[in-house]
Amino acid sequence: MAIKALRGMRDLLPPLSEKYRTFLSRASQLAENYGFGYIETPIVEESLLFTRSVGESSDIVGKEMYEFVDKGGHRVALRPEGTAGVVRAFIEQKLDRQGGVHRFFYHGPMFRYERPQRGRFREFHQFGVESFGEKSVYEDASIILLAREIVESFGIGYTLKINSLGCPRCMGPYRQRLVEFLSVQEGLCPDCQRRRLTNPIRVLDCKEESCQEIYREAPKLLENLCDQCAKEFRELQEILDTEGLRYEVDPHLVRGLDYYTGSAFEFVSGDLGAQNAIVGGGRYDNLVELLGGRPTPAVGFAIGIERILELFELPPRERRGYYIGTLLPEGLRPALHLATQIRRREVGHLEVKVKSLRAHLKGADKLNLRYAVIIGEDELRKGSVWIKDLEKKEEWRAPLEKVVSEL
Repeated sequence: MAIKALRGMRDLLPPLSEKYRTFLSRASQLAENYGFGYIETPIVEESLLFTRSVGESSDIVGKEMYEFVDKGGHRVALRPEGTAGVVRAFIEQKLDRQGGVHRFFYHGPMFRYERPQRGRFREFHQFGVESFGEKSVYEDASIILLAREIVESFGIGYTLKINSLGCPRCMGPYRQRLVEFLSVQEGLCPDCQRRRLTNPIRVLDCKEESCQEIYREAPKLLENLCDQCAKEFRELQEILDTEGLRYEVDPHLVRGLDYYTGSAFEFVSGDLGAQNAIVGGGRYDNLVELLGGRPTPAVGFAIGIERILELFELPPRERRGYYIGTLLPEGLRPALHLATQIRRREVGHLEVKVKSLRAHLKGADKLNLRYAVIIGEDELRKGSVWIKDLEKKEEWRAPLEKVVSEL
């Protein structure tokens, strides 16, 4: 029986892998334009990192985390999201003690054991940014504007939703009002019945339509913000207005992880069905301290790459590069020597199988290469090559020793 990839995990091959690399290249460049530097953290971390940061009441920790005991007896997990690992590295490298602003971007695989569905896999990939040390609401706005640039650079339509989750001062009284509201509600789904006992605010994140009907009458967090949080949320909206970024205020937007405070936002697409968030982020000013570091304000976002890849197509790739082939075995050695020289400067595909001219031209066309460089019997005898420009449909011969300079 053939061994297959595990359910919810897949191979990444061309042409999808070309879209993946294109996305990473462009998103990375835009992040660097905003002053972010690349960080890479381990895929495997102590389970405690995620139970502390993400929260034991979250679905990720409660139902979805790939967790196991390694040979040393340590309880470890495949990372289910990227922020916790970046914060752990931030503290471990003592950057929380240096002061100043530190900005990072990352990308890579994440793992959650959930039901595979459109745009959602058990092994999935994220691109994320994290900013530490800047409390100003202008940093929140800059993060949102960076996310907009990334999404718009691929021509993807979206709706931006924003909300404020407040701070501990306003969250406490609001949580009490929400608990009182939930205590008299009937018909909640099993997840919401569990959440109202462990982390009541998470019920607002439920995707069940019957629950959302109930929560339309729930107390609104925006109506319970303290003066400072309300002021910062107004300022954020004013900045986005100035930058011409349209948005919707969604009072039920709470994000799926426990560590968020203050501003929260999502970019959603109407082309993805129920799981329609393509970017999610916000502020998490308490997380560094929660994980043992010095109090440090922080804000960031993560992009689900698989979902993004569904929403754009690459433009037709222009022809470039050289196809080097031969019509007889004796031509393989000079063909390899020529290919080695070309590859130092340009794309060079060497076909080591002896084929007919027609087969070589078909292979060059399939690879979308610009030039076919062929060594036949006459060319081998005269020390030359036959060249065809597959775009302009022109052909000519050139001396073998002058091919590289001529091309």
